[in-house]
Amino acid sequence: MPNNKYECLKLDNQLCFPLYAASREVVKRYSPYLEKLDLTYTQYITMMVLWEHGSITVKDAGQLLYLDSGTLTPLFKKLEEKGLVVRARSKTDERNLIVSLTEKGEALKDKAVDVPTQMASCLNLDQDEVTQLYTLLHKLLGTEA
Repeated sequence: MPNNKYECLKLDNQLCFPLYAASREVVKRYSPYLEKLDLTYTQYITMMVLWEHGSITVKDAGQLLYLDSGTLTPLFKKLEEKGLVVRARSKTDERNLIVSLTEKGEALKDKAVDVPTQMASCLNLDQDEVTQLYTLLHKLLGTEA
């Protein structure tokens, strides 16, 4: 007779696993669209923050993206190498590094504008399910939308 004590260790009984697998699948589905923009998924979501804010401190970007500075520093360096952003120390507080869009970075926004619609057609969810999932994920993150 199986010991039910270990039932909680079955992969199928974990909430974290379908979240992880779904996240990987969604990122994979972004790839063909983002390749056309010469961006990785992480670069894309970072550019989305910059398109929304124009300029932002590394700290604030990290809070919005749930990324630490150890991840963001090489990410911003790579975007700067591509000519999409510039990094500069704040004039009022040199401890803060501010990242701003370049003209090239701003222009990329026009090429990226169709990506969300293209992605929506790749998901096996209707609009009500998308809304429900969005709400539940933000609740899980503690950022109820």
